[in-house]
Amino acid sequence: MPLFYTGKGDAGTSQVGKKKVPKDSPLLEALGDLDELNSLIGVARSGLEDSELTKKLKQVQEALFIIQARVAWILFPEHKAKELAQTRIEELEKEIDVVEEKIKPERGFIIPGEERTAAQLDYVRAVARRVERRIDTVHKKHPLPPEILKYMNRLSSYLYALARHEAFKAEVKEPKPRYE
Repeated sequence: MPLFYTGKGDAGTSQVGKKKVPKDSPLLEALGDLDELNSLIGVARSGLEDSELTKKLKQVQEALFIIQARVAWILFPEHKAKELAQTRIEELEKEIDVVEEKIKPERGFIIPGEERTAAQLDYVRAVARRVERRIDTVHKKHPLPPEILKYMNRLSSYLYALARHEAFKAEVKEPKPRYE
């Protein structure tokens, strides 16, 4: 049997473990969005020269794998899934606070795109927001641990802070929309 395809999903279902799940189920949508977010972080990370930012983004990817496994666990309640540690949320909050203190951001929206890494992080942040909404949809039917909801909420704020920090380091002024 080929490794890269099975053909088992040709009829509108995906096989997760030994269970068949409709491809349009909220659970599969959440898992797919988590996969997309993790991949997008990988795209952003792949072009970085900043080893510290690379390390931070890889830590986020590791947390997303834990979240993805926990969401998939809904299909397999007889198995034990690794839990997301509260310390992961605290780490994000601490990092956000450090960036905020350092760059003293102004309130209001900015127009992304003045600095490449910041723009990529803004895109990742927007996808993270969608994933957060998708996970909330799953949570309403299949309650998830509060740490997952908190982490996903902090993650988009963290990515926003990292993006503003990258623009700050590059000494780039990010314009605000003029609504013209």
